[in-house]
Amino acid sequence: MFVAGVRVRDEDVLDLARLLHDAGFDDTAEAIVVALEAEEEIVGLTVEDREAILRTLDDPPVGSRNCAGYC
Repeated sequence: MFVAGVRVRDEDVLDLARLLHDAGFDDTAEAIVVALEAEEEIVGLTVEDREAILRTLDDPPVGSRNCAGYC
């Protein structure tokens, strides 16, 4: 699946959604999970969604994996 123009493995999409949820970006996390469940190849994201992803990966919650699988 492509998220914000970057190919991401399905298992990493779920991790990304968890990180987003943990960071308080529930709407973005849900959009990604819904697209994954619908087997969409490309996730349509708003500018705000993209910003949420960047913020989350730039400063992931304490105890989370690093963003190597996403970056």
